[in-house]
Amino acid sequence: MTDQRQTFTRRIAEELHLRHNQVEAAVGLLDEGNTIPFIARYRKEMTGELDENQLRDVAERLQFMRNLASRQEEVHRLIDEQGKLTPELAAAIQSAKTLTELEDLYRPYRPKRKTRASVARERGLEPLTHWLLKSATGDVLVEAARYINDDLGVATAEEALQGALDIFAEEVSDHAETRQKVRELTLKKGAVKSAATGKADEETDVYAIYADYEEPLAKVPPHRILAMNRGEREEALRVSIVAPTGDVHQLLERLHLPKKNTAASEHLRAALEDAYKRLLAPSIEREVRAALTEKAEEQAIKVFAQNLRNLLLQPPVRGKTVLAVDPAYRTGCKVAVLDETGKVLDIAVTYPTPPHNKTAEAKKTLKALIETHNVSVIAIGNGTASRETEAFIAELIGELSGCELAYLIVNEAGASVYSASKLAGEEFPSLDVAERSAISIGRRLQDPLAELVKIDPKSVGVGQYQHDVSQKRLEEQLGAVVESAVNSVGVDLNTASPSLLSYVSGLSATVAKNVVAYREEIGKFTSRKQLGKVPRLGPKTYVQAVGFLRIPDAKYPLDNTPIHPESYDTAEKLLAMLGLAVADVTNPGKRDVVHERMQSLNLQEAAEKLEIGVPTLKDIVEALQKPGRDPRDELEPPLLRKDVLKMEDLQAGMILKGTVRNVVDFGAFVDIGVKQDGLVHISELADRFVKNPMDVVQVGDIVDVRVLGVDLKKGRISLSRRNLTPDAVSTSL
Repeated sequence: MTDQRQTFTRRIAEELHLRHNQVEAAVGLLDEGNTIPFIARYRKEMTGELDENQLRDVAERLQFMRNLASRQEEVHRLIDEQGKLTPELAAAIQSAKTLTELEDLYRPYRPKRKTRASVARERGLEPLTHWLLKSATGDVLVEAARYINDDLGVATAEEALQGALDIFAEEVSDHAETRQKVRELTLKKGAVKSAATGKADEETDVYAIYADYEEPLAKVPPHRILAMNRGEREEALRVSIVAPTGDVHQLLERLHLPKKNTAASEHLRAALEDAYKRLLAPSIEREVRAALTEKAEEQAIKVFAQNLRNLLLQPPVRGKTVLAVDPAYRTGCKVAVLDETGKVLDIAVTYPTPPHNKTAEAKKTLKALIETHNVSVIAIGNGTASRETEAFIAELIGELSGCELAYLIVNEAGASVYSASKLAGEEFPSLDVAERSAISIGRRLQDPLAELVKIDPKSVGVGQYQHDVSQKRLEEQLGAVVESAVNSVGVDLNTASPSLLSYVSGLSATVAKNVVAYREEIGKFTSRKQLGKVPRLGPKTYVQAVGFLRIPDAKYPLDNTPIHPESYDTAEKLLAMLGLAVADVTNPGKRDVVHERMQSLNLQEAAEKLEIGVPTLKDIVEALQKPGRDPRDELEPPLLRKDVLKMEDLQAGMILKGTVRNVVDFGAFVDIGVKQDGLVHISELADRFVKNPMDVVQVGDIVDVRVLGVDLKKGRISLSRRNLTPDAVSTSL
């Protein structure tokens, strides 16, 4: 390992509070081209069981340090080429820990456009600046008069003095330590201020709260920074930083004025004020706002990523025939019936909503579809005409006596994006966009993960200011989330779409398509070994991907488990030690025996006998106990409904059951079965102080909430999870 990599791994270990050998192993594996899901699952002994989040942190810090090192080399070279590199400066460049610190060091040497200071230097006034700072005695203007030079454009002593002070002001502004301390002081004692521009509509102004607003920078939450930034972009707000000017001036005098008063002190003090007002303040404000925005964006991306993961890992509704409805007014509701595997059985269009209101005809059509295909659940998209369609469906269900039929409102965010995509066109070439959308809505209920991976993650509707953050950074993070979710669940090799397969560890989009093409050519995969025949799926890719691919009807039972083929021999030896055969793993009659003998196993002793690590043995044991396990099946199923509730029906005090649809910094939005999701403010999330909403709720959670208030005019519902007592008014949905 190179000295630089050793330095990086030690620093990363210190920053992330990990052991050096863990980071060293992780970096080595990453540099060899291994994926994070693969390392987290199949190289636990090497990394000391670092999980995916820790590995991603290591990878990000490693990339940052390598980028910083590259920039350090460049800055070192650029200053050296100017002949101005000193040993002290070289050491400072080498020890810089952030890009901001490095750029502060480079700032005095960065090529500049013509400035007042650069003009003064050209006129030979730099020695006068040194005299003012070090040995100013007597009359300052008399000394300045010595620099009058018509040829250089210095006509008077006052012009000479001003030029010297301009040089001093720029040196103060470019001083690395000064910039760092002024930034820190501004962040510690400054405030952010916003004011309305008067361009927004007062009745509908979403920025009304920020019309005359000020908050300390040390306390302002990330979502307010992004809200003010958006208001500024839309020209509804003027946003500025209120700096602790008095403290800053004291700091500048302490750092740059001679300790003893001299004849030049007042002139230098005035130059400091000019340096701050003209040079330092504007650039520091930009940098402070950029730092606040970066921090706010990271938080928004983190919130989005966590919400997305929870959405992707919602439990599938298995074994049910689904009737999916994409609601609409004028063009009618498109209907798709899907069997339990998601195969399209029927397509129809009905017109139960305005302006057509053909409810009797629509009921006849849907009743026939329900009876013909033995439909057991209805999925309704939550877009235009959703609630009118919901009322119609609830009425329909009420007319079907003895029927166990129920319905669910499905978040259709991104369905229109998918249905109009090239992918949807290839999947359903003979169907129109709305019909494809209905299919997508139904499949989201049947298997959220398999369907949602077909859509740009930014379009799934669980973000917070996702359009206001770095899109490159957002895409990176969301892509990692989807990859993590797909690999944590595993993928059925015989049913997975190219979209789903492309997120499997090691598989590119091209190889994913090749897998599907090979499957269509040979029929179902019966063995993982067949993957070796897929074009462009080489040995290295096979190693990375195979453990995450499942074959439910495989000839060899372990091919339907997360056990990697490299551990098949170990798994077989373990089964033999327990008096079991591989076939017993999937034999229903042997399930209890397998479970009982695995439970009685002494992991430490068995690991020593099998010459493997305990973490890997644990994973093998778990996989053998639950072959084909889907971790999503252990979550609470979706909340199905049979009746409809309107906003007008809501009363303060009602206790309702709902589904968490989105979690943001200031609370959570909950679908309680009416047109508008209600907001549980962070202060109402629990009977205790909540710092982070995600500590108490996640997207998809089924929760009880109490209605605090309803604003019909603005379409707002306030909810609470505090003090939920049994004697409160209860509404069962």
